Amino acid sequence: MKNHHFFAMMSRMKYINRWSLMRNAHRENLSEHSLETAAISHALAVLHNRRYGGNVNVERAALLGLYHDLPESLTGDLPTPVKYHNSRLRDAYQAVEESAGQTLLEMLPEDLRPDYEAIFKHKDEDTLLWRFVKAADKISALAKCIDEKKAGNTEFDVAALSIRETIKNMNLPEAECFIEEFLPSFSLTLDELKNT
Repeated sequence: MKNHHFFAMMSRMKYINRWSLMRNAHRENLSEHSLETAAISHALAVLHNRRYGGNVNVERAALLGLYHDLPESLTGDLPTPVKYHNSRLRDAYQAVEESAGQTLLEMLPEDLRPDYEAIFKHKDEDTLLWRFVKAADKISALAKCIDEKKAGNTEFDVAALSIRETIKNMNLPEAECFIEEFLPSFSLTLDELKNT
């Protein structure tokens, strides 16, 4: 029987640190970020259904969030200022990520590939869910900025402002709702979280 490496590659996400161009009080790896992004993606979809009259698959939102950065298990995490420096770089990196996604799919048994292919290849019916994932990705980054500020690290202050503006420009009421109702708690200590 042939060995399949897909989940071993996924497991390697814990070795890929984010925010490599910045001084970090606490290192954040890709596994941590992906879990948080999945949870927030799920929350945005739930908010969409409960408060904004939507009817999306909340479990699929979580799944897309969970796997959204998996190609980086092969490519590494390219810092945002580099990735979005210009359209040529952005397009080239997108092609690299798509190629990495295809490589990962080939690490699965053939009979399982169709189930995972739908995660790596964006389908039209998932367009709104991918918007939630992108917003969740940014909200997770904003939470990281809050965490660094709590640790006395001012290195992330400008990033926080830029990320907040990016989220605002997404025009997603679900993201604004999450930021208003849930993000302030990220600045609290454990005792404050337990006692309020």
